[in-house]
Amino acid sequence: MWFFPVVGVGVIGVLIGGVCLMSQRKSLFGVLLSMEIFTLGVYIMIFSVVYFMSELNSVCLVFLSFGVCEAALGLSVLVSLVRSTGSDYVSGLVSGHF
Repeated sequence: MWFFPVVGVGVIGVLIGGVCLMSQRKSLFGVLLSMEIFTLGVYIMIFSVVYFMSELNSVCLVFLSFGVCEAALGLSVLVSLVRSTGSDYVSGLVSGHF
């Protein structure tokens, strides 16, 4: 059955996204990309489970819309950070100067 290999791809995506998220310490853009990999892995797992059960097809669409909202908010934070400080390096920030 094709259910388990697709869930395995989602698990690999979640693991890669988690490792990249933990290893990023400098750039906010890298953190946002790793969060998108993490979200895509979770989406693949949810889609395969929902498709296998053939119920609640709107769950995938709702989760995907939350992922898009998360990406848009992260991009707006990145743009405001670059405009205020000149770079996306998180290590150069002081908590009061953001």
